[in-house]
Amino acid sequence: MAEEHTETPPTANSVAEPSVRRITATVEWGPIDRARAALWVVAVVLLLGLLYVGWRYVGTLVMGVFVYYVARPVFRRINTRIERRTVAVGVTLLAVALPLLVVVGWAVVILAEAFGDLLGSDAFADLEGFVGSYADLLVGLEAVVDEVLTNPRSLADLEFGPLLNDLLGSLLAWVGTVFDVGIHGFIVLILVFYLLRDDYRLARWSRATFVDADGVLESYFATVDRDLHNVYFGNILNALMTGLLAAVVYTVLNFFAPSVTRIPEAAFLGLLVGVASLVPVIGIKLVTWPVGASLLGRALWLDPEAVWFPVVFLLVSFVVVDYIPDQLLRPYVSGRTLHVGAVMLAYTLGPLLFGWYGIFLAPLLFVVVFEFGRLVFPWLLAPERLEASHSGWDERPTGPDPETGDSRPVNSTEDVDLADGVDDGGLSTTTESADPTGE
Repeated sequence: MAEEHTETPPTANSVAEPSVRRITATVEWGPIDRARAALWVVAVVLLLGLLYVGWRYVGTLVMGVFVYYVARPVFRRINTRIERRTVAVGVTLLAVALPLLVVVGWAVVILAEAFGDLLGSDAFADLEGFVGSYADLLVGLEAVVDEVLTNPRSLADLEFGPLLNDLLGSLLAWVGTVFDVGIHGFIVLILVFYLLRDDYRLARWSRATFVDADGVLESYFATVDRDLHNVYFGNILNALMTGLLAAVVYTVLNFFAPSVTRIPEAAFLGLLVGVASLVPVIGIKLVTWPVGASLLGRALWLDPEAVWFPVVFLLVSFVVVDYIPDQLLRPYVSGRTLHVGAVMLAYTLGPLLFGWYGIFLAPLLFVVVFEFGRLVFPWLLAPERLEASHSGWDERPTGPDPETGDSRPVNSTEDVDLADGVDDGGLSTTTESADPTGE
């Protein structure tokens, strides 16, 4: 008698069996490759060491990144005329540093001329009554010198030890500060030099190691690169605009200034203010406060009724020259593809959180986090949907053109290098790039 085949009804466990199998397959571990695991441990240790060194010199590194993004557009223009990359990088560094050297040299010449005019004038005649009361001190000092020359052993009675110790301590501190600044400046130059010369190699290695062609990471890194170019190069534009604004404002103020409190070299002073706006935290106060104090001293000494002008000078410098460019102009020229308020917040909170280098580090952190949230995080949540729609990272958000009202990509003329025949300073979007000749 044939055995009757009975079919058992599916149970909840049997229905879920494929899922269970799939989950089990995902959590199964293969045999551990000891050599590979050891190399991963070494890689993590090396990465931690690199991060530690980077954090110890984070200010110098972000300053180098800032100078790199400022110098890169200049380098790419020069490299079209000079084939050897090393020579082009050297010329670029000179071209970026030369304007600052010219400004400093101009300042030295003007100060030398002003000092010569002061020595050739009767300005010291007004000081006769002020220093007359101290003439007796000079006579007493002459007597002390005569006594020391007559009896050198009397030097032992004078306590030069504390004075020499203080003087030596101050001198060593000054030399140490100058040496430290020089070392950090040298590191910045070395970093910028090799970034300009070998950035294409770094980009190629990153694409070959971490990035899939036309993937989300490639778009993320390229977008971060473009945004940093806009943000950092915007600092230079802000300095130029601040300098021009200060030159115009100070020239106009001189028309209303009393003769004893006229702003010296108003146009040149405005250019110095623009250069000083690049200095973190202190900014233009490095120039305006000493000039304001000088004008106030001249007013109190020569014409107390003109004391109002130094006060007006400081107020105008703070409101018109300092506040407006720093809070209103800088975010627009620095973050044309980013949220203006967020860029303003990054520039404001950066120096408060990190110190002098916060003005460079905070925008970098903001760009990295902002573009990660805009491009990568949506892909992490729904990669299939974004891949199917091809809209996750291939296109930048569109919006109305502020001048024409037409819909357009937000940064259509700056997104892709050479897409419109103009190198805008961004990383090349091609996977392969030919090695530049003549390093």
